[in-house]
Amino acid sequence: MLLEKISLLNYKNFEAETFDFDPKINCFVGHNGVGKTNVLDAIYHLSFGKSYFNPITGQNIKHGEEFFVIEGEYIKNDRPEKFIVSAKRGQKKIIKRNAKAYEKFSEHIGFLPLVIISPSDRDLITEGSDTRRKFMDGVISQGDSGYLQNLISYNKVLAQRNSLLKYFAANNTFNKDNLDIYNAQLDGFGSKIFEKRTQFIEDFTPIFMERYDSISSGSETVSLEYSSQLKAEKLLTLLEEGITKDKITQYTNYGIHKDDLSFQIDGHPIKKFGSQGQQKSYLIALKLAQFDFIKKLNKVNPILLLDDIFDKLDEVRVEQIINLVYNENFGQLFISDTHADRTEEVIKKVGQTYKMFRLSSQ
Repeated sequence: MLLEKISLLNYKNFEAETFDFDPKINCFVGHNGVGKTNVLDAIYHLSFGKSYFNPITGQNIKHGEEFFVIEGEYIKNDRPEKFIVSAKRGQKKIIKRNAKAYEKFSEHIGFLPLVIISPSDRDLITEGSDTRRKFMDGVISQGDSGYLQNLISYNKVLAQRNSLLKYFAANNTFNKDNLDIYNAQLDGFGSKIFEKRTQFIEDFTPIFMERYDSISSGSETVSLEYSSQLKAEKLLTLLEEGITKDKITQYTNYGIHKDDLSFQIDGHPIKKFGSQGQQKSYLIALKLAQFDFIKKLNKVNPILLLDDIFDKLDEVRVEQIINLVYNENFGQLFISDTHADRTEEVIKKVGQTYKMFRLSSQ
């Protein structure tokens, strides 16, 4: 799969810009604030229908304008494909494939597989469990539309159950029959999601550990563990036994929305015991494993975005990663960096065709 061209209109700091891409490596270089990451985010936007860095649609529209349009021209399975993402203030975002709008955004997820590696990925280590669940769900959803639909349905029922709990508290009432309806639905969707996540971690962990080993030269041992309340008990039982707590908190305290991933290095939490370099290597290994996993599921090379790849990594490690990418038949690669000469020097050593895009202040 190749992204041949992207056009931006009123997207973030871009008024109107078009980029024609090399089928192998594309590098965006320039000072901070010129829009390097914004181009990568626009590419991400075409794959997922939202920004990687700011999911609030209106904040991605150029200041002082009323709308944005992102247009991408691809080749997939030897066929041209054209996608447009557009948004207008106060209106619903629109995603079109070959001039036809999707009725549901979820129908689009996975069609343009993509993996991004960015300094903001550190949130996976430092932030709460919600961030790690989103990572897990994002990987699985790109190759399993049924999983995504179950997840959407689960979250919808969860919101309804939480609203019912708040209604009970506000009106000093309780109706077990109404609650049982939601419990049964949550159990149905949640059990399927739990099974998929369990299988995913089982399949994903060896790939991840192998990736980390190749990046770190085998100097540490890492692990990835899935924690879920459903490992101890069926969700329906947990919901029924936890009703007293739920009534007090006016919130559903049990379910797959409480799941988490544990990141460890040499048997200790990497958040506390990993150096910045080790944490960066861990995150890159996660993302490269994500690439491998999605490629296997979709039978196509995802696009790979490397945002500010030199952040907390020396040139030797960056070169090692880029070589790794191209020695193993990765697809199209997009890189952003503040130093043009540094980037080009590393890229030249890889021996692939490339384009350099030198951006300046708009």
